[in-house]
Amino acid sequence: MKLALIRRSFSATGGAELYLQRLLAGLVREGHEVDLFAEKWEGQADGVQFKPVPITKAPRSERAARFAINVRRVLSQEDYHCVFSLERTIQQDVYRAGDGLHRVWLERRRQFARWWWRPFIGHTAFHRRMQKLEALTFDPANTRHIIVNSDMVRGEIAQHFPAFPQERIHLVRNGVDPRRFQGIDRNAARQRLGLSEDDFVLLFVGSGWERKGLLWLLKYMAAQAHDPALKLLAVTRDRVRGPRSPQIVLPGPMKDIEQAYAAADLLVFLPIYEPCSNVVSEALASGIPVITSSQNGAAELISPGLNGHVLDDPRDLATLGAHIAHWRVAGRCRVQADVPLDIETNVQNTLRVLELAAADRTRRDGQVVA
Repeated sequence: MKLALIRRSFSATGGAELYLQRLLAGLVREGHEVDLFAEKWEGQADGVQFKPVPITKAPRSERAARFAINVRRVLSQEDYHCVFSLERTIQQDVYRAGDGLHRVWLERRRQFARWWWRPFIGHTAFHRRMQKLEALTFDPANTRHIIVNSDMVRGEIAQHFPAFPQERIHLVRNGVDPRRFQGIDRNAARQRLGLSEDDFVLLFVGSGWERKGLLWLLKYMAAQAHDPALKLLAVTRDRVRGPRSPQIVLPGPMKDIEQAYAAADLLVFLPIYEPCSNVVSEALASGIPVITSSQNGAAELISPGLNGHVLDDPRDLATLGAHIAHWRVAGRCRVQADVPLDIETNVQNTLRVLELAAADRTRRDGQVVA
């Protein structure tokens, strides 16, 4: 197939674009011709043709909409079997809702914000335009099929956009490379990060102080000063505010993140909204259990007591402590997910949706169906 993929920015080394890197490589391996439409990119993806979608200077509130308009104009001059968008854009055969719903993110921000700040959330021009663009994306006249990476997001679409047919929404779990996270020398990883053999190490991976729940984990650690063997390894680009306890290890961003998983005993990731975080899949691929929040679509991968626990409220530090104690008593044990999380499965399932959409387009162009 000749495929058009849409993503505003691409980086060959950026962690946020890791899913797209894996997908592009998988599509090329399968022999498909792939063009990537982007406003900007860094590096190169083998076998992929980059198509620039320039945007003139514009305020932040307008850039997403301008990109959507411009990419539609550029695509109207091309011919593809399937147009696959990873951005909120106006017209495409398949849209991957990897960022979830902007309006649900605003709801979660209001839910967890301090009471006096709640009335101000979501009323800027940026948020109004993003919700308007999102409504266009989820209009069934503009998008033929939707890929979601969790049932949580599927339910959010059904709630906020009930006109979109459920049979045209497809669940495709995120994919990782399990081999990358296995066979790492645990002792060497701990020595590198200044951790001892006897430490019980909690791991946090991610940037975005508000959304990903690092604040509550730091509050929990602040109450554990009496327990020097409990450590928090926080791999983040964020500036971490508050007291710098010897229990908190801040290595900064790590390209070889598999070393952090090898050194850890337990991933603790408590977002207020996350469609389906890759870090949960990476932790399970590494064999370590996960504590996450129910506001994370990846919580669907957790079987409580078997490979982790799920908090209904990420602010519930008492329950968090009980779950941490459970895994501390259990000791070092290897866990796994109940479903395949490898990138090959992800690519094959994605391809099935793209092929379905391409067949739909052929029938529509041939006026076989309305």
